[in-house]
Amino acid sequence: MAIGHEVRAYRKRLGITVSDLAIATGLSVGMLSKIENGNISASLTSLQSLSKALGVPVTAFFRSFEEPRNAIFVKAGEGVNLERRGTRAGHQYSLLGHIDNNTSGVTVEPYLITLNTESDVFPTFQHEGMEFLYMLEGQVTYRHGDRTFDMQAGDSLFFDADAPHGPSILTELPARYLSIISYPTKRNGSD
Repeated sequence: MAIGHEVRAYRKRLGITVSDLAIATGLSVGMLSKIENGNISASLTSLQSLSKALGVPVTAFFRSFEEPRNAIFVKAGEGVNLERRGTRAGHQYSLLGHIDNNTSGVTVEPYLITLNTESDVFPTFQHEGMEFLYMLEGQVTYRHGDRTFDMQAGDSLFFDADAPHGPSILTELPARYLSIISYPTKRNGSD
């Protein structure tokens, strides 16, 4: 079933039909349907034909079956409190999860950020990647580059994090928002 699922996923990614794949591989439409639905085990010869037609190595059909996929569960109130640049300005950061060595090539850091009466404005954060904010409570004016956004519960903002950004006016406190930062995973031997 896992192999069939991968065959179907690669076929759909290429935007081709089962009939198109049958022509390219020399396998019958019925045989391909059985392989994709996990009703039969494909022979090595069939897998080689499929890999050639789909432009992937034979091992690609086994990757999702063999590779462990991580998941992180964090109970309410149990995120890891961290010190980041904004901590000095009274911003409380709670990391809600982190997965190292994932297969996506992207690192994602979800934070719950809390601002209170001791918090200061800090509109000059800058870092690599993309960032997504979702306001949970309170109200702040958030700066990104030369623009500002009045944010309140339910509002979101998605931006390139390389531009200066951060809360510039704390209108209604406490304010809490999710900050999800994503950036390319650094590979060994690469920049």
